[in-house]
Amino acid sequence: MPAYNEEATILEIVGQVMASPYTAEVLVVDDCSSDRTADLVRTITDPRLRLLSQLTNQGKGAALRRGFAEASQQFVIVQDADLEYNPGDYEQMMAPLLRGAADVVFGSRFMGGHGHRVLYYWHSLGNKVLTTFSNLMTNLNLTDMETCYKLFSKEIMQQIAPHLQQERFGIEPELTARVSSIPCRIFEMSISYHGRTYDEGKKIGMKDGFSALWCIVKYGTQSILARRRAKKARLLASR
Repeated sequence: MPAYNEEATILEIVGQVMASPYTAEVLVVDDCSSDRTADLVRTITDPRLRLLSQLTNQGKGAALRRGFAEASQQFVIVQDADLEYNPGDYEQMMAPLLRGAADVVFGSRFMGGHGHRVLYYWHSLGNKVLTTFSNLMTNLNLTDMETCYKLFSKEIMQQIAPHLQQERFGIEPELTARVSSIPCRIFEMSISYHGRTYDEGKKIGMKDGFSALWCIVKYGTQSILARRRAKKARLLASR
């Protein structure tokens, strides 16, 4: 759980995560918050919780890389520190993994079946454009590449985590490209979504959208080359 200046929501969201029967460990990575986020986390006595503190503000991607390196459980899910995503959706996220059908699960805000707060049209359009462009590069058919809810088996996380590079919101297209470049089964499940406004603390902006485009090109190209190498190796092995 990357967290930066989330004192208004951190206790509630950690409480919701802790209440899930699927939660065995929670890693809160405080990204050098200037408010009481870290102090509030320290008041939680649940032994499943660990607070990891960044010495400087580095961004969501850097916080996730730190958390991935420290995670010890069989499955790892990304949870934002605001209240936009509902830990009550863990059950449907986990279902494909628990029945042995998937290695990676994306939670989609756009598949239908769950409600979502009505907010910014341009954000929704931008998300669809980025997802489509990402799909063109990765040859996946996702509906929501930018989703926070990405769930990985430990085996897959161990393969991709050492190679992650992005420090800000570019981590989303990078994670997507990384999993598309290795043999794994990817599922997408419908989730609920309660977006927040900028006045309520939303941080992503237009600059991050352009950065995401650059990351899609960079890591998508790497994914294409990796898939071509794998295909060539399979052909040689079959001769």
